[in-house]
This record gives sequence, C-alpha cells and structure tokens, in this order.
Amino acid sequence: METKAVLRGGEFLIKDTDYNDVFIPEEFDEEQQMIAETCIDFIETEVVPNFNALDEHEEGLLPSLLKKSGELGMLGISVPEEYEGFGQSFLTSMRANEAVGSAYSFSVAFMAHTGIGTLPLLYYGNDEQLQKYIPQLASGEILAAYCLTEPNAGSDANAGTSKAVLTEDGKHYILTGQKMWITNGGFADLLTVFAKIDNDRVLSAFMVESKWEGITMNPEEHKMGIKGSSTRQIFFNDVKVPVENLLGRRGGGFRIALNILHIGRIKLGATVIGGMRRAINYSVNYATERKQFGSFIAEFGAIKHKLGQQVVKMFATESAVYRVSKDIEDTIESFKEQGKTYGQSNIEGVAEYEPECAMLKVFGSESLDYIVDEMVQIYGGMGFSSEAPADRSYRDSRINRIFEGTNEINRLITVDATMKKGMKHKIDLYEAAQEILGKLDELVPVDESNGDYYKIKHAFVKNLKTSVLMLIPLISEKFKRKLMFEEEILMNISDMIMNVYVLESTVLRVEKLDKNGMKSDITIYKDMLDVLTQNTVHAVHKSGFDAIGSFAEGEQRQQLCDVLNTLTRGNALNVKDSRRRIADKLIDDGLYRF
Repeated sequence: METKAVLRGGEFLIKDTDYNDVFIPEEFDEEQQMIAETCIDFIETEVVPNFNALDEHEEGLLPSLLKKSGELGMLGISVPEEYEGFGQSFLTSMRANEAVGSAYSFSVAFMAHTGIGTLPLLYYGNDEQLQKYIPQLASGEILAAYCLTEPNAGSDANAGTSKAVLTEDGKHYILTGQKMWITNGGFADLLTVFAKIDNDRVLSAFMVESKWEGITMNPEEHKMGIKGSSTRQIFFNDVKVPVENLLGRRGGGFRIALNILHIGRIKLGATVIGGMRRAINYSVNYATERKQFGSFIAEFGAIKHKLGQQVVKMFATESAVYRVSKDIEDTIESFKEQGKTYGQSNIEGVAEYEPECAMLKVFGSESLDYIVDEMVQIYGGMGFSSEAPADRSYRDSRINRIFEGTNEINRLITVDATMKKGMKHKIDLYEAAQEILGKLDELVPVDESNGDYYKIKHAFVKNLKTSVLMLIPLISEKFKRKLMFEEEILMNISDMIMNVYVLESTVLRVEKLDKNGMKSDITIYKDMLDVLTQNTVHAVHKSGFDAIGSFAEGEQRQQLCDVLNTLTRGNALNVKDSRRRIADKLIDDGLYRF
C-alpha cells in the first residue's frame, strides 16, 4: 500500500482530521523508546556531571563527549546503513533529539553536528563525497560545523560577501571571507561553507577541511547562555578548496541553506521538549522541598498554577511536534516509493511542511522560555543564584528564539508559506476562505449544550480556523503587493495559525488516548485540554482583534469584530481547578509523567 500523509503542509486549516489519522507520542514503539533511553542514559551519566566543566570550557571536554556519543551510535541515528549509520526514520531521530535536548550546551553541539553539520552533505553530496566523509561523521571520528552567517549577513543570508574564485587550472576554488557565530567552530574538522563564486548573485556551498592552510579563527565568544558550546569567528584567507568539494551545483547554496533550515526548525521543536522536561522536573522537585509559612510551596495555589501551566505547554508542544513529524516521515517515504533519491525525499518531505516547521519552532522555543522563566520564579531568590539549576536553564533557553531564523522571521514564514500554497493551488485555501466570506452572517458560536466533549472541542477548533480564513483574503486584497510590509498584521495571522494547529493537535491526542483506552485516567488530560482551549481562544481573539483594527475601517471593521466575537465566544471553564489537578499529579509523580 502506498504511504501517504493525511494532510499536506498548511492543509489543516481547511480540512478536518480524524484522531485515528494522527501519531501521538504514546505510540512510539519499543525500539524507538530504547534508542531514546540510550541517549538519556548517556546524557545523565556522561554529560550532567560535566555541566559546570562544560560551561567553563574545560579543554577538549566537549569534543570528547561528542566522540563518546558517536561510539554509541548517537551521531549516526538517521544516517543510512550504507554509510555506517543506523538508518532510523525521521520520527525516531526526532525522539532522539528530544532525549538529548535536556543537555544544555552539549545538546547545541550535538544538534549542530548531526543537523546543520551533517545533513547538507548527506542530502546534497555526490557518491564520492558521501563515502569520504559521512561514515566518519556518523562515528564521531570527525566533527562538523556550518558556516553561513557573516557580520553583515544574518537573517539575510544571501547578503554574504565571502568569495570563491576558480584557479586558472580549474582544480581549486580560492576561498576568502569571514564567518561568525559558528557553533562547533573551535574543534570542527569539516566545515560547510557558503560563498559566492566569482560574481554570482547567489551562494554556493563547499566542504572545507579545517586543517587546510589559510583558516584562522578568533578566540571563543563570550555568550549570555550556552556557554559550554564552542562559538567562534572563522576567517578564510585564500584557502584552496578542491573543485570536487563543491557541494551540489554552482549557485545552489542558498537553496541548500533554506532547506536545511526547515529541518533545523522542526528538529529544534523536538529538542526544546527535552529542555522543558528537565526544567519542569527541577521545578516540581524544588517546590516539594522548599517550605515557607510552615508549608511546602507546592501546596500554594499560585505555585500550582505555574506547575500546571508548565505541563500544559509541554504536553501541547509534544502533541503538535510529533503529529507533524509523522506527516513528514510519511511524505518522505512516499517520495522514496516514487523513486526519488534519499536526499530529495528528505528535502522535499520536510519542505512540504514549511509552515508547520516554522510555527512549531516558534511555539516550542517560546513555551520553553515560559517554562524556564516560571522555574526561576518558583525557585524565588535561589532562582537568581548561579548555584541553582534555574540559572543555566534560563540563560540557555533564550538562544532558541534566535536559532534557525529568529521567531519574527519564522512567524512571517508561517503565514507567507501558507498563503503561497493557496495561491499556487497546492491547497484550496482561498476557495475555502471565499466560501466563508460569503456567509459571515450565518456563522454561529460553539453550541456547548449538547454534552459531547470532543464534538465541542472540535467545534472550537473549526471556529478558530474560520477566524483565520476570513482574514487571509481580506488582507491580501487590501494590501496586495505591499502586504509584505505589514509585518505586524502578518504576525497576528501567524500567531492565530500556530495556536489553532497546536490546539487541534492536542484535541486529537487526548481524543485518541481516550477512545483507544490508552490512559486509565483520562480526566487529567481533559484538564490539560480545557486549560489549553481557554488559553487558545483568548489568544486567537486578541491576535484577530489586533489584525482587524490594523486594516479594516468603518462598517467592515465592526462586522469583522462582531464575527470574531461570535467565533471565539465560549463558556468560562474552571481552569483554576484544572491546573491544580494537573499540578497535583506532577507533585505526586515527582516528575513529568504525562
């Protein structure tokens, strides 16, 4: 039977999904869990005892830990077996990323090596390049870095000025330029370097060995967080790069960079889940040990609110990240069945879900930021001390909103990619939107009187989707080609899209847990869903209200506000008690076990 994802990227906005058609984290099989446990065991035994030493840049420690993880096979989880990897699926690699994601600076170095360090070559390299480098990257014999950013070329990567000039004999490119913020730069053996050949307007990519003459670097950067990771500026001074080390085709570097960033975004969505887990576990442990006014602070309602909300953020992130990860995996497999190469299948499979990759990078990184911020607050004065774990969690979390494209850029990508899919008729976005605009007067609030719990939740999801769909064609028509300059409105729409996707993913997960009898006590999961629903309805209303006020006028403004109020109307839920029950389970378990 042909493998096929249930939905194309962005299509969730216009189609309903059955709970049986989504993957949820509770469905990971024994082998996938075993791989994750191997990663977790390595982190707890080898990395955690060295957190402080890593932050102090103990000489050789970080590369030695990476090499140890390579000996266990952790660096080659998704590398095909023909190149001495384990050949595991996209979904399995995502689960492994989560497992490593709690390791602060080590996880940054690990992800840089296995992601942006290895994948450009793995997906775009020719047979000779793959045989030469990939087995060594998979084993940890050599370590990798990715050199894209320049002092004047950050989010606008194609503004880079690094040059590669072909020698007269045609055997080498002479590479000159400067790269900055290079993760693993201090010890990487193989660098993926982006530069423009001669007077090209677009980038090309090269595989450069750091031992080659002409490569120098500045000392380690002093950073706000992820202090243990190696971050350096690297200078290329007339470096001779053999022509056979051009990666892909000439001028193809910008496309390589974009596609690798799609992958990096969704993988970061999984990585931050590991950080959430560690922060939540630290939070509940401290809350059950610290006494004030004669009671453990975990007994106070204000602390239970924080613990409950931390859990809801993580559970929702898991639900959405693994839902789209399975869709990506199925799409990759379908492309392989069609005869596409390994690289093409992975590149195009992830690119199909460009909107979801961007939005979940945003949602995940901002959820982790919320969780670690509340962790500091739960620790109180100790949270501000560098002797407590809240310090490292707080500082290290902040980079995730900048990594893999800033969250501002990713918000714009979310809505832009969704709208382009509609304009290119890859999804029937504008057709569905025009149908809604034709019946605005017929739209009604969710009927919460019928008593069918999941029917009510799906009705809220549908109404929130409707609120997005009615605005997209209106802003397109209002601003036309100038819409790109209305970033505030676009980010309002993006936040609406993101929150709807996360809510729907969580509804489907809880419904599947319930109807398939996968949890003995479903009440606590309904509590999480109730809290998330109320939070999401309010968030979508605010974003929609801000967007309408920013472009509509007169009668149209009033009509749209009235419709939005209708679509986001709902009964008040007792989320106070819901959060308390969630917190009580967390407290009883002593760690995140949902």
